Amino acid sequence: MYRFLLSRQWVILTLVALALIPTMIKLGFWQLHRHEHKVALNTVISDSLAAKPVPAETLTAPGQRIRHDDLYRRVTAKGQFDTAHEEVVRRRTNSDGEVGYHVLTPFVLTDGRVLMVNRGWVSSDGAQTAFPKVPAPERGEITVTGRLMADQTTADSGIKNIRGLPARQVMLIDSEQEARRLGKQVLGGYVEQTAPRPKGDTPELIPDPEHSDIGPHMAYAIQWWLFSAGVPVGWVVLVRRERRDRLEAAAAAETAPEEEAEPAGV
Repeated sequence: MYRFLLSRQWVILTLVALALIPTMIKLGFWQLHRHEHKVALNTVISDSLAAKPVPAETLTAPGQRIRHDDLYRRVTAKGQFDTAHEEVVRRRTNSDGEVGYHVLTPFVLTDGRVLMVNRGWVSSDGAQTAFPKVPAPERGEITVTGRLMADQTTADSGIKNIRGLPARQVMLIDSEQEARRLGKQVLGGYVEQTAPRPKGDTPELIPDPEHSDIGPHMAYAIQWWLFSAGVPVGWVVLVRRERRDRLEAAAAAETAPEEEAEPAGV
């Protein structure tokens, strides 16, 4: 009754079903891991933003990677801005979705080392080949407060670090690259400035990250697992339907000669 399963069509269908099951299970676990990562990151962000600010030098050093648990940690730094070596980071959006730049300014600490500070967002104001108009920060020695961030990479951001850009423009914030450019010791990572607020609210300070939403990843994981369970069920349903159709066809073929022969005997 089930010899039809050896046909080319059913062999292909069965192999596809067998391949789909582990693939869907794997996709479910991938979404589960994304859910767990989001939950863990939200916890880090919440804890970091709630903690009291600490000196940036206590959490980072030249050539050092920012620890995951220190991400978004509020830090302070004392020194002065070096606007002569200021850069802008291309293709950054503000809270309204407008595309512009982030202003990246070296902040020279009292010991001579440098901390890269993202002072906020400015509009591109036309062509992106020229350096935009950027309001100057406060002059002299000040104390900056902000969120400690890790160096940006292509793997994390999906943005390619393009070469040959216009002068004083970059795609990613990379402290090692900045150390080579400035010829100074640059602390690992960078800081998103939160205080002092700029005069005229330009550049626009980057708002605190959203950390209350965990996203739909758990729902997606459950969906993939339900799909994987549905594949064998669907396969069985199709097999039973095929078997029923073949039995009905065979029964019809057996009764057809008798029905045709009856009028001849009258």
